[in-house]
Amino acid sequence: MYPIIRDFLFRFDAERIHHLAEFFLSKVANKPFIQDVMLSNFFSYDPRLENEVLGLKFPNPIGLGAGFDKNGVMVEGLGLLGFGYLELGTVTKNPQSGNIKPRLWRHIDEQSLQNAMGFNNNGSRVIAKNIAKIYPFSIPIGINLGKNKDAKDALDSYSEVLKDFLDLGDYYVFNLSSPNTPNLRDLQNVDFVNELFCMAREFTKKPILLKISPDMEVDSMLKTCEMAIKKGASGIIATNTTIDYALLKAPKDRGGISGRALREKSKEVFKILAQSFFKKTVLVSVGGIDSVDEAYERIRLGASLIQVFSHFIYHGPSLSKDLNAGLLERLRRDGFDHISQAVGVDL
Repeated sequence: MYPIIRDFLFRFDAERIHHLAEFFLSKVANKPFIQDVMLSNFFSYDPRLENEVLGLKFPNPIGLGAGFDKNGVMVEGLGLLGFGYLELGTVTKNPQSGNIKPRLWRHIDEQSLQNAMGFNNNGSRVIAKNIAKIYPFSIPIGINLGKNKDAKDALDSYSEVLKDFLDLGDYYVFNLSSPNTPNLRDLQNVDFVNELFCMAREFTKKPILLKISPDMEVDSMLKTCEMAIKKGASGIIATNTTIDYALLKAPKDRGGISGRALREKSKEVFKILAQSFFKKTVLVSVGGIDSVDEAYERIRLGASLIQVFSHFIYHGPSLSKDLNAGLLERLRRDGFDHISQAVGVDL
């Protein structure tokens, strides 16, 4: 049914439909009858996909990436869809409305999205209260941390938002790579990352990861990631959206591109990172994962976990269940008894 529903929904503004999904997942999905329907249709579990990563137990490697549930209000509803983990945010210390609208576009032929959202969220204090209502949760919860657009001291901005979640969330992600906050990507450098992770390790022993851009120059990217790992990063998430507008036939003039158009670029960046850092840190792959084969390829390239976002919009609520079923089929085909055996075998 979803392709029919999707074609109807795609006639309307993308951000408006997102608000509709938020209403359903936060207000309707918690009703007992709806919960039963969702669990029976979209939830599955198999011990061959369960794995311990970052000191946490993930029931499967498929996570929903940051940006879908910015304010931590859809956790219970999303938890019914079979994801192995959820990453919430991006959260900033102070609430902000984000960039001017329209700021979210579909590129349907390319099964891609383009967003110029600008870290719109209700601020860390409100979001922490939302998450406190459901935490600890049945699956790992990550908190994606950003800085306010008008923050004069970037390090202080990240420090303040981190401190609001020290008792909430199972891991944290420092987002220095969104293209939608002015000058944010300038922070992707050795010196700032050194300061950032030294600061974070003063406050928490929980896993902390760095999320990077697919548009970085390779040498700079490797040095920045190496510094992060040296200073206590638990892993690297690759990649965020791209501003390589040549990937689309008719791009907008602002915002980052995700989805199928990003697939090859993101995968190439991930390969480079995996060749340098596999077994030195946890690697999480995100960007253009639009099929079971793509998900499995990223795992074989060294990803202990993967994240989806755009493909969730195009495929629908059965995505995690379908991807996990496909992964099990490929594990059987290749003679693996457990998902961990496939991680990095192509390196």
